[in-house]
Amino acid sequence: MSTTASESTRSSKPGPAEVPPPGKWHETFRRITQGNAIISVLAVFLALIVGGIMIAFTDEDVQAASAYFFARPMDTIAAVWDAVSGAYVALFQGAIYNFDAPSFERAIKPITETLTFATPLIAAGLGVALAFRIGMFNIGGRGQMLMASAAAGWVAFSLDLPWGIHMIVALIAGLIAGALWAGIAGLLKARTGAHEVIVTIMLNYIAFYLISWMLRTPGLLQAPGSSNPKTPAMKDTAVFPDLLGPSYNLHFGFILVIGATVLVWWILSRSSLGFQFRAVGENPNAARVAGIKVSSMYVYGMLISGALIGLAGVNQVLGTVTTGFSADIDAGIGFDAITVALLGRSTPWGTFAAGILFGAFKAGGYSMQAAEQIPVEIVTVVQALIVLFIAAPPLVRTIFFLPSPERDRRKREKARQKQLKAQARTEGGAA
Repeated sequence: MSTTASESTRSSKPGPAEVPPPGKWHETFRRITQGNAIISVLAVFLALIVGGIMIAFTDEDVQAASAYFFARPMDTIAAVWDAVSGAYVALFQGAIYNFDAPSFERAIKPITETLTFATPLIAAGLGVALAFRIGMFNIGGRGQMLMASAAAGWVAFSLDLPWGIHMIVALIAGLIAGALWAGIAGLLKARTGAHEVIVTIMLNYIAFYLISWMLRTPGLLQAPGSSNPKTPAMKDTAVFPDLLGPSYNLHFGFILVIGATVLVWWILSRSSLGFQFRAVGENPNAARVAGIKVSSMYVYGMLISGALIGLAGVNQVLGTVTTGFSADIDAGIGFDAITVALLGRSTPWGTFAAGILFGAFKAGGYSMQAAEQIPVEIVTVVQALIVLFIAAPPLVRTIFFLPSPERDRRKREKARQKQLKAQARTEGGAA
């Protein structure tokens, strides 16, 4: 009887209070505010704010009005508004839609220029993002673009092939050249453990001086009968066709970039190779224990990454600069691609969107400079600030009072420990 009474008494004692699960809307809000996408959006917003401050400080009208700020403060405020709003309106009209254009065809030309600038950025960004997912930092975009441009350009101006076939052969030559140049870094990392950052930086210099020598050597890349370090023009049979007619610069390369984005998404999300890539990127030691050949993944990953970056070089010589190119054909895209991949959080569609954003900055920056006399370097500073804010998510969360996943994780752990201690005390008292 005593045992039964004790058990009944023990069972009747209340246990520790259980924390009710969060509601559906609360959980959705938490995921949005703690996700990577909101950090990227807010990083762009903060960079635009800081860029606006710099525009205001460098504007001559603002400087003149600030001399008598305490006498007539509204003049300074109006000058700041005119300077910042005028700059960003010009940026929008130069990158998206020009409301002042006389016709619809002219009005939509800015968005086509944005997509044209974005095309190589997306391709190269996809290559960098793919390497990131494998745990590798492919900083050799410049060298891979140069080698791809040289291979595709040589095929485009030196061979005589039918239309369509000529373009495909030049495209394949560029992709192979970019893949092989990046594959050197992957092979050295797999065989010797050489760090890919050092190797790709050195390969950038090797590619630049190699292409510069070839451009100055008759019979290689230099145009016949010319002393300038520049190639001949690409033959019409190898040039990418225009998508919207001769009035616009947007070409077939943009379609190829969309296809490349879908391909990278499929590789990373739907293929066994992508699973192995992600496993190696998360923990190469655990992937090796699971039977994955980590060294092979490094080589395959760099080959695919180099081919994607090579696609950016092919787009340059077969789509954008078809009159002949020099050693600066990469136009800094190889390094801008790192920023694009970071802003896109190393995801295919995030990189695609980030490439379009940076393409808009490039297209609108020149319009902003021409319309408002704003230094185009301001756009470069804004891009650098985006990277800065993306690299510091706690700073962005603090500025906008967003919940921190680390803080929430600590709170949940503390609540769980408190619940376990209360349960232990209850069981000890019942015994």
